[in-house]
Amino acid sequence: MYESRGDELISMRRFALRMLKHLLVALAFIVFSLLSGIAGYLWIEKNAPWHDVALNMAMIAGGIGPIVLPETVQGKIYLALFSAYTSVVFVGVLGMIMAPIVHRVVHVFHLDDDS
Repeated sequence: MYESRGDELISMRRFALRMLKHLLVALAFIVFSLLSGIAGYLWIEKNAPWHDVALNMAMIAGGIGPIVLPETVQGKIYLALFSAYTSVVFVGVLGMIMAPIVHRVVHVFHLDDDS
């Protein structure tokens, strides 16, 4: 996917495009996670208003926690599972965004070794 150790360093333009692609994939993953979380919670908690559910999912994804507590046991279990899921999503998205940066830094160090 990336250039190998023997290849030259890519230009800043190509690196910016690579970063943009990674950011867009990360954003799509975050949006998908939030929308599926909202849909699942609305399915479990039948009488919850959508704006409260959207706020709850955003706050859970941000690590703050729910604003409005669920009324049913199923809703509480769902929020607990969604919280665990968003922790994994956070680590994955962070890795997705950091991968090109770390690769470029390591590649620069390897270029110094060759000269």
